[in-house]
Amino acid sequence: MGVSYYAVATSLIGLVGDSLFDDRKRQERIAADKLAVEVEGLFEAARMEELHQKLTAAGGELGARLMVLDESGKVQADTYSQLNGTRLTIPEVVGILATGKTADYGVHMLSEGSGKSFWQFWQPYNDDAQWVSYCTAALSSGGEVIGVLVLSSPIQDMMERLFELQNRMVMYFLIAAGMAFLMAMFFSRIITKPIASLTRSIQRMGHGDLSVRVPVKGSGELRRLSETFNIMSEKLEMLDKSRNQFVSNASHELKTPLATMKILLESIIYQPEMDEEMRTEFLTDINKEIDRLNLIIGDLLTLVSMDSKTMRLNRTTFSLAQVVTDTAHRLELVAEKNHQELKLSLNDRCEMFADNAKLTQVVYNLMENALKYTQEGGVVKVRLVRSGRDAVLTVTDNGPGIPKEDQAHIFERFYRVDKARSRETGGTGLGLSIVHQMVLAHGGSVTVDSEEGQGSTFTVELPIHQG
Repeated sequence: MGVSYYAVATSLIGLVGDSLFDDRKRQERIAADKLAVEVEGLFEAARMEELHQKLTAAGGELGARLMVLDESGKVQADTYSQLNGTRLTIPEVVGILATGKTADYGVHMLSEGSGKSFWQFWQPYNDDAQWVSYCTAALSSGGEVIGVLVLSSPIQDMMERLFELQNRMVMYFLIAAGMAFLMAMFFSRIITKPIASLTRSIQRMGHGDLSVRVPVKGSGELRRLSETFNIMSEKLEMLDKSRNQFVSNASHELKTPLATMKILLESIIYQPEMDEEMRTEFLTDINKEIDRLNLIIGDLLTLVSMDSKTMRLNRTTFSLAQVVTDTAHRLELVAEKNHQELKLSLNDRCEMFADNAKLTQVVYNLMENALKYTQEGGVVKVRLVRSGRDAVLTVTDNGPGIPKEDQAHIFERFYRVDKARSRETGGTGLGLSIVHQMVLAHGGSVTVDSEEGQGSTFTVELPIHQG
């Protein structure tokens, strides 16, 4: 910014200087050219007395010093009678004698008899300096330069105005630079403060504090960055809580059958006289708890596989209606045992290009879950239709239903509406979570609609991909 300001200021001073000098320069050149024509004959004829008188009269009218130099640059006539016989080597004279110019103009500072060009800006003003302009015109005869007319005028007033402008520009520059610095500091603080806050929050998160949030202020990219960070932080915190809850629930689910088996085994060990029938009953219970552990571990491994994204879909072409029919056949004995009725309504074969085994598990979990939580003598209805490019499967029971406050959590791992009854029926609390994950893996969705005392309906929508 400082460099650009310097360039602008220098250009401005140059423009002002040119403006001030242009009119004067034009007038002096006209006067010098006119006077050169008048004195050429006198100088060539060596009529020095008349020449001097002519120069003195013209100098009085113009308010300037006039000199005539020969072809070598020596002063032959000077209205001030100070430089007669001396060689004048200013650029305006050399330009005519050496390069063949007919006229030239320049500004010089005279200080203690030395000459110095003005056209160097940002130099301090010297009160003792005298500023003069030199306007030169060639004296010629027969096309040859025989001398030079020099018109020298004092320009102290104009130079003072230029230096005053220069000083003001310096002052304005310092003020502008100071203001720019303060503004830069101010806006830098505004910009870096939220970044510093975000950095501290990231460091706290790195040390394990996932509850950290940053204030959302301002607008634009920084605001979006803060909002994105807070969303990420919130999701990480929820994920961490979910993980801890999952570990806690898994530990509890595994601990319960182990504790039961320990009690049963201790009873067998410390009661050697136990009758054979009771011993067999205890061993049967232990076998059931082992099966229960295997179910929990199998479901946990399935969920871990889906979470780690290592589970792959082995897609083949099959009929989803056939899967529903086969699953219903497998569960007939369970329904008959509880005097339940399993009704199927299959309106379309729904040829799928999907993972047969995983969708079979989805159908089995939903139908088994419906039978498990439907009272004895209840009815479970399974309906399969095709809607556009989707297969829609609904499993409806007339059981006790699910409270509204529990429906949002029904697909969470180990979540149970009635924990005591769930364990009695042998559930792991992972079946619906597995259904949810597998349906999502196929690009579908699963929802629940339930009213307490009026049963529940689970709806699965799956895209049909033809192979």
